[in-house]
Amino acid sequence: MDILDNIIPYISGEEDKLETEPRKILGAVSSDKVSFSIIPENEMKISATTTRVPVTDGHTACVSIKFAKQPAPSIAEIEKVLSEYTCEAQQLGCHSAPAHAIDVLSQPNRPQPRLDRDRGNGYTVSVGRIRPDPVLDVKFVALSHNTVLGAAGSGILIAELLLAKNLL
Repeated sequence: MDILDNIIPYISGEEDKLETEPRKILGAVSSDKVSFSIIPENEMKISATTTRVPVTDGHTACVSIKFAKQPAPSIAEIEKVLSEYTCEAQQLGCHSAPAHAIDVLSQPNRPQPRLDRDRGNGYTVSVGRIRPDPVLDVKFVALSHNTVLGAAGSGILIAELLLAKNLL
């Protein structure tokens, strides 16, 4: 009952995962299809805080980014790149792939788990509040469905992708 009307400011092991997993996810499979590479820590620095919030489904991330190349892209350029992004699963026609991998929302009060977690049958990431960051370059809020785009659904989508690429 600690979660009712409350936010728990620590989730064991989750901050470490948030700081290391993106470097694995954004890595690459080797040309021999036997190994994969991880982005080195000095090339992608991540600092995370996790909290438990009482919503049924949905993980929300408040993200601030400093670009290596300066000047940083404009907010309009970032919105365009995100909204036009097409993932490999979409390109290969995987059954579970959403029509839009990322939906950029213009309303200042979005994304919200209740309203946006089921976009693209849960496979679409919603991004909103994209704005300049006075310390880094840009900040935004991103929301994904933690079950569909998390462990369960991602496993299905990855299997479809591996099958489409003849890696299974």
